[in-house]
Amino acid sequence: MQPLPEYLEGIPNVSGHEAQVAQVLADGAGKTLFRDRGRVDFGQTRAACAIALHMHQPLIPAGGHDLRTATIIGNLQHMMENQGIGDNHNAPVFAWCYKRMGEFIPQLIAEGKSPRVMLEYSGTLFHGLRQMGRDDVLDALKGITRNPDFNLAVEWLGMPWGHAVAPSTPVQDYRLHVRAWQHHFAAIFGWEALERVRGFSPSEMALPNHPDVAYEFVKTLRDCGYQWVLVQEHTVEQADTGRHPERPHLPHRLVCTNSQGETAEIIAIVKTQGSDTKLVAQMQPWYEAQGLGRLELAGKSVPPLVTQIADGENGGVMMNEFPGKYLEVVGAASGSAVPLLNASEYLEHLFALGIRPTDLPVIQPLFHGKIWERMRPGDGPARLAAVIEELKRSDHRLHMEGGSWTNDLSWVRGYDNVLGPMEAASALFNEKVLQPGVPSDQPRYRNALFHLMSSQTSCYRYWGQGLWTDYGREICRRTEEILLHDFG
Repeated sequence: MQPLPEYLEGIPNVSGHEAQVAQVLADGAGKTLFRDRGRVDFGQTRAACAIALHMHQPLIPAGGHDLRTATIIGNLQHMMENQGIGDNHNAPVFAWCYKRMGEFIPQLIAEGKSPRVMLEYSGTLFHGLRQMGRDDVLDALKGITRNPDFNLAVEWLGMPWGHAVAPSTPVQDYRLHVRAWQHHFAAIFGWEALERVRGFSPSEMALPNHPDVAYEFVKTLRDCGYQWVLVQEHTVEQADTGRHPERPHLPHRLVCTNSQGETAEIIAIVKTQGSDTKLVAQMQPWYEAQGLGRLELAGKSVPPLVTQIADGENGGVMMNEFPGKYLEVVGAASGSAVPLLNASEYLEHLFALGIRPTDLPVIQPLFHGKIWERMRPGDGPARLAAVIEELKRSDHRLHMEGGSWTNDLSWVRGYDNVLGPMEAASALFNEKVLQPGVPSDQPRYRNALFHLMSSQTSCYRYWGQGLWTDYGREICRRTEEILLHDFG
């Protein structure tokens, strides 16, 4: 299969090769990619630890003084060019953080160690790095992704291209984000690298809890070739008890049923504990794993997996403490009864024991149990809406905004001034592009999609009202302008 170009008409390659992407993922689905190469004695493993580093920078209209005409650039570039403002002086360190696993992995392997890390980079970060000329960062990542001496240690996780929040992003757009990231990743790292991408990390750990949206979320992931998804411990409940997972260090099955009675499911790896970057910076998941022992699952004895994810560049701890602690723990964990394992490698070992996905305990998004107590799947969306309103009146905690890594931050409330333009741009894209069936390989399609997805990053809400919501509204305005001009 021919390599994909990284850019087409100056736009990142985010669409137009859907059939090839699907074929590559289908071809790789049944392959054993990690288990036989890892030098891990799973039978002697008491417990294991998996860490993931989340890397993201949004695109912003900041390349100039006038917001309406400013060039859209990566936020890292803006930080680099304005280091005297706020904490922008961290920009050079951030850039090193994006690159450094490309240095650590070869070093540790040369020392005879067994490092592991899962990496998750947004499409907007990939584009921003390339746009600002940081080819060195991408080349370092290519080295550990393509080189068979190193790529066992590195598992890439898929994500929505523009860091969109699943519960508050139209489902058809979210699917476009998922496919766009796969396109962009394959264009940078190659088809063989894409074949190894099996896990998905939702931005902000946001899991939809509206049954119809949750179903579409899981169906999208499965349709796009993903085998498992990372979920936050407090955003799910066991289907049989209604409580949070009782054994969070084992894989689960995330099962979502919609109001029409349709069901979609996917393996879920549970991210445990809180959201503090110190947990990863200080490699606390590995120390937690030290205190655990093997568990029984489907009649087999298996090691638990402690899994955690954190921003890979954010906070003083990740910038300064993580490198030394990561190197130290990899050294201590290598060849021990508590190794570092990436999630797909762990699952391959697990299923080699004869355990099947159907043996895994079932979880569902929060509040689903209460909903299905009051209606039957298949009663339809109108009945679902009525049930949700009934429940809201009796339980002030119940909401359909979805769960995320934080319990105290809404991605919806107080953001009408940016969500309104986002929804308008989405509706216009659907009307002008999706419904007429405009081919996804057309330059006008790709340009409109690039702007639409850039407008849907969570950053335009995370940083609160002000300049960031202005950024979001401006990119939405440009999206609509492109749609009206190029599609009539």
